[in-house]
Amino acid sequence: MFIPGMRRAAVGLTALAVAAFGAVATSPEQADARPKPVDVTLLALNDFHGNLEPPSGSSGTIAGQTAGGVEFLATHLAELRAAAKKKNTITVAAGDLIGASPLLSAAFHDEPTIEALSMAGLDYASVGNHEFDEGAAELLRIQNGGCHPVDGCADGTPYRGAGFKYLSANAFKTATGKPLMAPYAIHKVQGVKVGFIGMTLEGTPQIVSQQGVAGLTFADEADTANRYARELRRKGVETIVVLLHEGGTQAATGGINDCVGMTGPIVDITNRMDPSIDVVVSGHTHQAYNCDINGKLVTSASSFGRLVTDIDLKIDRRSGDVLSASANNVVVTRDVAKDPKQTALIDRYKTVLGPVADRQVGETTTAITKTQETLFGTTLGESPLGNLIADAQLAATDDEQNAVAAFMNPGGVRADLNAGPVTYEEAFTVQPFANNLVTLDLTGAQLYCVLEQQFVTGRTLYPSATVGYVVDPNGTTGTVADPCAGTRVVRGSLTLGGTTVDTAATYRVTVNNFLAGGGDGFSALTGGTNLVTGQIDLDAFVDYLTAQSPVSAPTLDRIRTTAEVPAA
Repeated sequence: MFIPGMRRAAVGLTALAVAAFGAVATSPEQADARPKPVDVTLLALNDFHGNLEPPSGSSGTIAGQTAGGVEFLATHLAELRAAAKKKNTITVAAGDLIGASPLLSAAFHDEPTIEALSMAGLDYASVGNHEFDEGAAELLRIQNGGCHPVDGCADGTPYRGAGFKYLSANAFKTATGKPLMAPYAIHKVQGVKVGFIGMTLEGTPQIVSQQGVAGLTFADEADTANRYARELRRKGVETIVVLLHEGGTQAATGGINDCVGMTGPIVDITNRMDPSIDVVVSGHTHQAYNCDINGKLVTSASSFGRLVTDIDLKIDRRSGDVLSASANNVVVTRDVAKDPKQTALIDRYKTVLGPVADRQVGETTTAITKTQETLFGTTLGESPLGNLIADAQLAATDDEQNAVAAFMNPGGVRADLNAGPVTYEEAFTVQPFANNLVTLDLTGAQLYCVLEQQFVTGRTLYPSATVGYVVDPNGTTGTVADPCAGTRVVRGSLTLGGTTVDTAATYRVTVNNFLAGGGDGFSALTGGTNLVTGQIDLDAFVDYLTAQSPVSAPTLDRIRTTAEVPAA
């Protein structure tokens, strides 16, 4: 455990000892005889999301440089290990290594990513919310190996499981109360014990499909970390690192190694952690930061393998306490040699995937991004690509189910579309979850409640072109218990197809099955009736791109404010 001021206190104690008992261990020979600290390097990443190949568009740049791609990531990791003492280096991750992945990984249930990261030397990883996308049983298969129960071993070779250890301290089997996976691991370096506790965010059930978290209960992050920190200390571990898939956000002025105006759940969680915890490697928010929070080193390496956090610890050889901790976020540039083993892995899976990935499904006139517009000072507005997807979902259900509107959740839009031809692989990267479209009945009053819930959850639903409404920035926000009490959406402003919504009338609305189940906190949608399940959302998107090409970015005029539309 490293507590600022401990070494100063030790110096004062030595001075008192000298005064009381005479000189103690002050000669150069005596000083040199003291055990030197153990230097330990942690190399950390988070939110890789199966990005084996370099991400495109804005997802492939950071700090003004193109970055990412596992061939380059592996090389950077090897160079960082070589710069440190290789045997003293531990490579760790803070969740979401898989899930929401590009086609090259997702088509094989993310086995390629696990193989690639194992080959790159990953030692320990916490589970993230996306590790639960296909359920607990699939996560255990990813860890332990074996062919997929439905698709088998799609590449024709046995899947041997992860070469690293997943840690999951706060996901418990509801039936038994036992952790789903090992909650922590102890790693010895030159006789010094380093403990790693792995966790995901407590709110995982609200952002993963209910099938994915069936039979599981998620506990408070700080309480769980403190519980297992006590257990580790009973086992003689004084250096404790938490790998936590939850994070925060710093101000836009902050760089990749800054901590400017830090906000978000990680601040409260870290403040509630026991002083025995030294380092928190975090994730989930896809942000980069390098912080000191309540005397703990707190880091995040953005996303998609674009950064590696190089963490240096000096550990007292006798007590096992951390004497100092520092970190540096290093850009995974593409100006280094590609790791040949990673290249061979990518080539093998691309060959098995075949020509389906390169099939052109449409064309865009300009780049269409997932970036949200700013709405009264926050990024709580529309997105060009989000609106386009909502239009595609309405087109897929307006005739079949008489839908008059569609809404898309922002977390389901994963990448930008570049200008020009669009391949199936690119469309898949935008929408990788394979959610089904669900069309349901909502009253006008329920629709207003759904829209008010946006301001409770802090997430905007991207609307189809048939939808229009006005937001009052001075309105009140509802509560989790009663989102309908909010007054952000101006009553009487909501229109569908240009017609004012009647709160007593019923309307057919399309969302994906994740939202229909109350995902992302939109519990108001669970009140819908007459549910009909339709095609996969990706299929609807591909069909729309094909039918409407060349496609342009939709105008962002579906949500307006009272500043744009003054009250009558």
